[in-house]
Amino acid sequence: MSVMNSEIEQFLEDASSFGIQLTISQLEFYEAYYQLLIDWNNRMNLTAITDAPSVFTKHFLDSLLLDRVEQFNPAVRLLDVGAGAGFPSVPVKILHSSLSITILDSLQKRIVFLEELFRLLKFADCDAMHGRAEDYGQNLDYREKFHQVTARAVAKLSVLAEFCLPFVKNGGFFFALKGIDVGEEVKDASAAVQKLGGSIEDVLSFQLPRGAGERSIIVVRKIGNTPWMYPRKAGLPAKSPLS
Repeated sequence: MSVMNSEIEQFLEDASSFGIQLTISQLEFYEAYYQLLIDWNNRMNLTAITDAPSVFTKHFLDSLLLDRVEQFNPAVRLLDVGAGAGFPSVPVKILHSSLSITILDSLQKRIVFLEELFRLLKFADCDAMHGRAEDYGQNLDYREKFHQVTARAVAKLSVLAEFCLPFVKNGGFFFALKGIDVGEEVKDASAAVQKLGGSIEDVLSFQLPRGAGERSIIVVRKIGNTPWMYPRKAGLPAKSPLS
């Protein structure tokens, strides 16, 4: 199958330990993704993690944990805010061909990489947009148009909520993929989430294999419209988080 048989086999075993069953063709897609990521990373800074075992565990497997969230729906389009090199949406798209994804990122060079990745993987139902969440969140073509939105370790939850909840339609979900010890962060962000029309519904914890770390996924349900004043102008959410 590849020159990376040991890494692929370990990835297959690790995914299976979380109840995620991968096919040979899917594994080939993940390998192609890895090879393109490393090739482009030699020309631009897409990730600080470059060795195969770490990429497959800390990027691919970590992203696939979204599939373990009960509220996640692979049949509904997903908006991924600040996805960088495509995490978590692209690994999840490989797992679920039914999933359509839109990626929003503020760096044009990442968008160029993602468009090349979509061509390589032949993903016709995916698109990548260049811009800031604060601007797109005020655009009526995107505001409250998505049933599910995700972001992975971009900022603290109160900031992420202002970036992401304006995109979520009522009854939809925002999934924040975070690291360890999110208890205080969730507590501190609860008022901001409520102000933005959301309600924290669940916090899930996972342990990555071989000491690769603990991960958390915060599930926020959209229960009301986001007030029109949010998101605020570009830069303000990060500079002055809601409390």
